[in-house]
This record gives sequence, C-alpha cells and structure tokens, in this order.
Amino acid sequence: MSALPPVTLLVIAKEPVPGRVKTRLTPPYTSQEAATLAEAALTDTLHTLLRAPARRRVLALDGTPGPWLPPGYEVAPQSPGGLDERIVAAFAHCDGPTLLVGMDTPQLTADMIADVGRDGRDAWFGPAADGGFWALGLADPARAGAVVRGVPMSTDRTGAIQRIRLVEAGLAVTDLPVLRDVDVAADAAAVAACCVRGSRFAAVLNSMAEVVR
Repeated sequence: MSALPPVTLLVIAKEPVPGRVKTRLTPPYTSQEAATLAEAALTDTLHTLLRAPARRRVLALDGTPGPWLPPGYEVAPQSPGGLDERIVAAFAHCDGPTLLVGMDTPQLTADMIADVGRDGRDAWFGPAADGGFWALGLADPARAGAVVRGVPMSTDRTGAIQRIRLVEAGLAVTDLPVLRDVDVAADAAAVAACCVRGSRFAAVLNSMAEVVR
C-alpha cells in the first residue's frame, strides 16, 4: 500500500455571509448575490482540493462552517490581525509541505497543484493577475512568519514582494500558473468562462445572468 502524499492542502476563507464577503461585487450584484457567488467559489475550491491527493486538508475559517463544507476537512479558526498574520497563523496548524490557497479562484484544477510537495522545492507560489497571489506553499510551514509577516497585502505589488521575500530567504521557488481572482463583476465573468464543466461558480453566475435577461 503506497504512502499518502506528503502535502497538506490549506484553505483560508471567510464564511460566505452577505455584507462580509465579495463586497466589491456590489453593485451590480446585491449583497446576497455576492455571498452566493462567494459560497460557490469556496465550494468549487474545496471540492477541487478533494480531488488532489493530500495527507491532510485544513480550512482556516473566519466564521462558522455551513452545508457548503464537504467531509474531509479539519476546521481551524482564523486568528485576529491583518491578512499576513492570519496566513502565518494558518500555516501554524500544519506540518510538512503545505500549500495555502484562497477562496477566490474557482477555476483552480487539481492538475495545477499536482507537483506541490513532490518536486523537492522549498516553496510554491501562485501569482494572481491583479498583482496579488492565490497560492503560497512552504516545504517547512514554520518559516511562514519569517517570509510572510510584514508583506503588505491587497496591493498590486503584494505578489511581487511576497515572491522576493521567498527568494531572499534562500528558498527554491516553483511558480504555479497565473490565475485571476474574483474581485469585481468583470473578474467574475472572466473566471466563470475558465471554469471546468460542473463548476458551481459558473452555474450560479449564469443563472443570475438568465434572471437579468
């Protein structure tokens, strides 16, 4: 019997509550519609990671789990503080090679992360089209504080600064594909067009468009 893959898959997310998630989608979407899209994106992400071999799957959650959470995940509460501090705290729940992803890229596929934890590298980095990043992996998650804490988040330079920090720490970095985050309505449409067949996010967005028509 083969050993389980060494990687831990870690998702950092907010509970999809109206008014607390995807606020930049309003307008044109209502707060409820934005939350529905956020839930669909998160659900797609969680189910994609179930298709990717892993030793553990952990959800660092700001809020309370709902029916959107499939079996197979350990749930850990997010710590207070800025996003950099919350990322560091999320990594602290893990040991061994760990890949952290967010809830904003429902077009993610298991194939995109298939080599994480298996290619002998120290870090894995998934840049986002808006200048941020959608994934960050560390062979040793205990190094998260040194390489993440203090990185300015939610700017068009966040990704570049984060990758420089990895390199300056002497880590060998594997770059993952560039993906587009869902932030505004134009992003939602573009991302839905890239989603695989059966995507909940694409189905929800298309159903909203049907109502408008």
